[in-house]
Amino acid sequence: MDMQQAAERADQILDGLLGEIDPEVKWTHDTTTTGSCDVTRRRTVMTIVSAERRGSFLGVVDRYWRKSGYRMKSINNDPDVPAIFAQTKDGFGVSLIVGGEGQVFFEVDTPCVEESEVAESTTQATAPTYEGMEHIPRPNIRSTFWSAGAP
Repeated sequence: MDMQQAAERADQILDGLLGEIDPEVKWTHDTTTTGSCDVTRRRTVMTIVSAERRGSFLGVVDRYWRKSGYRMKSINNDPDVPAIFAQTKDGFGVSLIVGGEGQVFFEVDTPCVEESEVAESTTQATAPTYEGMEHIPRPNIRSTFWSAGAP
């Protein structure tokens, strides 16, 4: 497997996860980075996930990863910045991190693979891409379910 193939596998992992979240959340691509033999793909959720719904959201992800046979490596139960870290059977590291204002970040780190060029993801984002902006803004898309209770 080369870095491009690993990046495509990372996209499959992210696509599968985001496809399981119901009701759906809107997300955008975040930075893809490459190391000497690995790739990290990132997606940022633009749907506001209220503090009241955060536990449900984390539960959906946790259950999906366990059902998919992922090995749970670490769970941070901090009420403000919780995180889940797991690993797929084929050695990809997956993480969910809740950051400022409850913004959810997903990341997939590939194992070390054969060096190659890596193209941007071909998966269509469901929120604006914010191309040309220095930073992705805080979550700004309301959901009648996920944003319930948020100001």
